[in-house]
Amino acid sequence: MNGISKDYGAVSSVEELLEQEEKGKTKREKNLDLLIQLSPFLMGVLALLEYFYVPNHHGFEASYVYAFFLLLLLLGNGISFLLSFRGKRQRKNYLYHAPFRAFVFFLFMLYDSLTLKSNILITPYFPSIDKVLSSMVQDRAYLWECTVSSLFLLFCGYFSGLIVGLFTGIACGYNKKINYWIEPFMKLLGSIPSTTWIPIVMVLATSLFRGSVFIIALGVWFSITLATITGIRNMDKSYYEAARTLGAKEKDLILEIAIPSALPSIFQGMVQAMSSACMALMVAEMIGVESGLGWYITWQKSWAEYGKMYGAIILICGIFVTVNFLLNSIKKRVLRWQEGMLKD
Repeated sequence: MNGISKDYGAVSSVEELLEQEEKGKTKREKNLDLLIQLSPFLMGVLALLEYFYVPNHHGFEASYVYAFFLLLLLLGNGISFLLSFRGKRQRKNYLYHAPFRAFVFFLFMLYDSLTLKSNILITPYFPSIDKVLSSMVQDRAYLWECTVSSLFLLFCGYFSGLIVGLFTGIACGYNKKINYWIEPFMKLLGSIPSTTWIPIVMVLATSLFRGSVFIIALGVWFSITLATITGIRNMDKSYYEAARTLGAKEKDLILEIAIPSALPSIFQGMVQAMSSACMALMVAEMIGVESGLGWYITWQKSWAEYGKMYGAIILICGIFVTVNFLLNSIKKRVLRWQEGMLKD
């Protein structure tokens, strides 16, 4: 109860400070804040007007998918705007992000005027946003199949490397004898990007899929192993002595002390390993695997279908950002007991 009351008191004090700051603003400052709050709406409406009323370049047709996309963004911003009235903190947070949201609408409008409206950025190398989005909608069934294929390959490689990396890292971090034999291989393989091994692996592997899984797992294995070793070695050794005094066995020292203490470092390694896995996935699919988004990009590029190519790239970026966001969210939730000690 004391912890809850402290948190509630901290929130209340922050709200009071924000309220005092609001009261101290002049009329001009309040009007400026209102203009900043409305800037995403104004820029979004300008982007829509530019799309509908500025004539397209000769021979270019609009599919109106881009207009629907802009309306969705305006709706999302409107929901965020309404939620900002729940409290002073929410309003300050919305006020902080509003200029950047307005700038995003401006960039959309600028790019649309340089492509669909004027063709200053020459097609087909720079397709309009409308063209990219309509290509994604038209090819959505095939994109879905490629996305599932890429995710399956990504997670097969990632979790294979994660499991092996955890066992290797715990063994090397806790036992110096095991580390003696493993550390030279760590130094050798760690200095070489995992994608360097693709030509050799693709020749030796029994299938392209298994070879790609190995390439992804190799990069993940190194990141997880190194992070686990670092976490265990940085732990205060007095914990081991205290546990042994209380009669703890070797298994208890590993499961109850070493691993929990190394969790912050392990999760940091998991985030870094995901970035390595995503890069290895794209290279493997573009070079060897005959499915997935990386393969789809290479295929569409060979046919000069740049709208579909850019659509797949946008989809890949969205997937990777989402996966890393979920991984960071899991890390923060699992390690709430060490809040304040973690680095984002």
